[in-house]
Amino acid sequence: MVELAAETFLFLVAIAAIAGFIDAIAGGGGLLTLPALLGAGVPPVMALGTNKVQSSFGSATACYTFWRTGHIDLRRMAWPVAASFGGSALGGLVVQWIDPSFLAGLVPGLLILIALYFLLSPSMSEVDLRHRIEIPAYSAVAAVIGFYDGFFGPGTGSFFTISLISLLGFGLIRATANTKLLNFASNIGALVMMAAGGHIYWTLGLAMAGASIVGGRLGSMTAIRFGGKLIRPLLVVMSVGMTIRLLADPKNPVAQMLWAG
Repeated sequence: MVELAAETFLFLVAIAAIAGFIDAIAGGGGLLTLPALLGAGVPPVMALGTNKVQSSFGSATACYTFWRTGHIDLRRMAWPVAASFGGSALGGLVVQWIDPSFLAGLVPGLLILIALYFLLSPSMSEVDLRHRIEIPAYSAVAAVIGFYDGFFGPGTGSFFTISLISLLGFGLIRATANTKLLNFASNIGALVMMAAGGHIYWTLGLAMAGASIVGGRLGSMTAIRFGGKLIRPLLVVMSVGMTIRLLADPKNPVAQMLWAG
């Protein structure tokens, strides 16, 4: 078991609160908590598992808040939720056997595209638009994103949000709300596999979870109150910020190519 100094433990709890707030609005909270866990000396796979504990509680709180205000249709999203859970469980199993570092090379480019989409899209609004695919087809998309969340994680919320807007025609607030539902399912799927493999620091994970609940509650209420005026720019900022954070990691394949060039 990893031994952490009291100040390091409290620092990680504080980071979880901030991440929960940001994650409830725009996603990307894992880009704060995961590097913090790794920097504190928690082994990589255990860091992923512990991060799933706190993010599961945070996404559950945000999801409940959005559901109470009528922004989530549980019946319509049942199949995508199941697909997200299943995909993430598979990803959480695979990551325990395969080095996930190669996926880090794909993420910066995807996040840049997400930022450009939210920044430049003229049709984005809080009003639902015509959907391009049906729920069964979208379930396959949810399974792929869920697998990614279980396997690696950063940017999952942004990927869910952009897919709900571009494929199902959801308005910005509704997409943000249902992202929390799908992300909660993917968090639980990965958490089950990480727990089964013994890769969770439970004391730290539960303490961070408590902080994440507070942050997620405040973040979801903020998103509901301010709507697209807050969500859209924060999605852009978080996408760009996540890209910079990933490229700053010398172990990232893209960063290695850039510096080598």
